[in-house]
Amino acid sequence: MSGDAAPVVRRQVNSNSCSQESKPSNLRVSEKKCSWASYMTNSPTLIVMIGLPARGKTYVSKKLTRYLNWIGVPTKVFNLGVYRREAVQSYKSYDFFRHDNEEAMRIRKQCALVALEDVKVYLMEECGQIAVFDATNTTRERRDLILNFAKENSFKVFFVESVCDDPEVIAANILEVKVSSPDYPERNRENVMEDFLKRIECYKVTYQPLDPVNYDKDLSFIKVINVGQRFLVNRVQDYIQSKIVYYLMNIHVQPRTIYLCRHGESECNLVSKIGGDSGLSPRGKQFAQALKKFIQEQEIADLKVWTSQLKRTIQTAEALGVPYEQWKILNEIDAGVCEEMTYEEIQRKYPEEFALRTQEKYLYRYPGGESYQDLVQRLEPVIMELERQGNVLVIAHQAVMRCLLAYFLDKSADELPYLRCPLHAILKLTPVAYGCKLEIISLNIEAVDTHRDKPTSTTNNLSKSQTPLRMRRNSFTPLASSDTVKRPRNYSVGSQPLNPAGSLLFLEARDGAEQQKPQDSVQVVIPLF
Repeated sequence: MSGDAAPVVRRQVNSNSCSQESKPSNLRVSEKKCSWASYMTNSPTLIVMIGLPARGKTYVSKKLTRYLNWIGVPTKVFNLGVYRREAVQSYKSYDFFRHDNEEAMRIRKQCALVALEDVKVYLMEECGQIAVFDATNTTRERRDLILNFAKENSFKVFFVESVCDDPEVIAANILEVKVSSPDYPERNRENVMEDFLKRIECYKVTYQPLDPVNYDKDLSFIKVINVGQRFLVNRVQDYIQSKIVYYLMNIHVQPRTIYLCRHGESECNLVSKIGGDSGLSPRGKQFAQALKKFIQEQEIADLKVWTSQLKRTIQTAEALGVPYEQWKILNEIDAGVCEEMTYEEIQRKYPEEFALRTQEKYLYRYPGGESYQDLVQRLEPVIMELERQGNVLVIAHQAVMRCLLAYFLDKSADELPYLRCPLHAILKLTPVAYGCKLEIISLNIEAVDTHRDKPTSTTNNLSKSQTPLRMRRNSFTPLASSDTVKRPRNYSVGSQPLNPAGSLLFLEARDGAEQQKPQDSVQVVIPLF
């Protein structure tokens, strides 16, 4: 054993637990809000990261998890480094990662088993749909252990291998992320670099990359080569895996800044009306000129400007005197029959609708209009394109900005409809190692305040049987009545989808249900231009 402090494993699991017969799980009950995308898959999925240290696995894990949660797929990262630090309180040196350090190898395997038990709890008892197992997983022995665990619990498995041989990228990753790691409290850059490079060499001794030709040809995976220069995709099983592949092929790590702002104050804003297509107020036009001055002072290289197709954002962009693109999907949330009404008018004319929206703002859908959940679906192409681009200024609307901001700041569906996005302010987003840095810049032009805080009480005049999950205009498909019996559908063994009608109980899988067959094996090598 190396000079590391004596390990203390906080939780014990049977080392043979992954080979034991899995016990039937209880019905899942959860208060977590699961939206439409939760039903894209017909069994829980385990995403398994693969790669040497400092290859961006944690970056990809966190970013992918943020995206999946944003589109409504409950996802959680299980970082094996966290489990290892719980077991070994004091990290001394790279010797802990030597393949011939038997005691350390035993501890590391024990940590993996504990983490997999937590994965099982999350996917089978806590309404989780996707778990991301963030670890090196560089040997076939470890990956086979994970595959056996997944098979016994009827989880699908999708591997994401990050391959990088660019020494500059590796060094930059070590200095940006690993220097601040809990493993190196002294933060000495030279010592950290030296120790971590030796740690990488320890892993290289036993590293067995995925073999798409022979050993691993039947697995589902994507290889990300040199931070997205090339990709190799093999045997995608379902729709959610195809979305994961598409997302990973669009993200990049180049430095850039995203600026979000609303249009200048509009005539409708002045009279507290929602929606509509009015032009700018005098103060709104003043903001447009101030925005032009701000952009010129920043001297932002290759800045792209995007607007909606509504008059108030176009007028704001026109004042900049630069080319801009109009996106219809950036239009404000559709308020349906409530367009160009004040909230007081809505409450007076549609009291039940007003109460419903107060009770569940994210899921509530305006009659003839949209919900915030609908808006997230509509804005997904914008997120994909923002991930592909460099510097971008998006001139949009309050609800649209809230959805975009929730993605970049990893906000929940409960928080999203109440994010503060004031008029005449710029939200500057700068991607950092594992998230985004937010800076709010006020241009000091007065404007009305359109923000409405989250109500402290949801008391309303609805009958007990009329909850948001049963109303016709809610984003979920409703039941015909409160006592309707929902018929079970065919789905893979181990898949127990949520009952969207609000009971939050899961239907039992039919005995003998056949597991869905994946599509034929396909390998694609795609260069990134």
